[in-house]
Amino acid sequence: MADFVPKSNVKSSERKLAVPLTRAQMLTIVNGILADNPWGCTPYLSAGVNCPAVSKSSEYHSGKIVFENNLGKQVGSVSVKAPTPGGFDAVITSIQGNSALATAMGGEASHDSSDDTFSLTLKCHASNGELYNVRFNKQVVTITSYEDDAILNTIETWADAIDELE
Repeated sequence: MADFVPKSNVKSSERKLAVPLTRAQMLTIVNGILADNPWGCTPYLSAGVNCPAVSKSSEYHSGKIVFENNLGKQVGSVSVKAPTPGGFDAVITSIQGNSALATAMGGEASHDSSDDTFSLTLKCHASNGELYNVRFNKQVVTITSYEDDAILNTIETWADAIDELE
């Protein structure tokens, strides 16, 4: 019987954040990466299509709206998950302003953003040809699918200079 022979050593690393990121902080950091390419990523060709050096590959924003009656008792809730920050904000505003829904639920709608979650993954192409991912959420930054430790070192050095990523 033939044996499987490893062809690569794919790695994953994470940095747990001392203070959770806010959604605004995460978006500022990610937009800076997309605009400035601090990791020296390079554009590449895939199946005849030009691909950017760094791009968003997945994103979601989620939260909950609770409905409380006049006695302050929670009588219902609505969970929200949207693919963009603007979509999330629009849905939250729409639900909070929907008087028919408030009447049906038997209470006033409120949104506590401290319970919101988010995740955004960047697909990156290193100058050595490797594709890897960097995922941001409230409490962790994760680098996945890399082989070369230089990729980790580059991102770690960059993250050390960002106060929010301590």
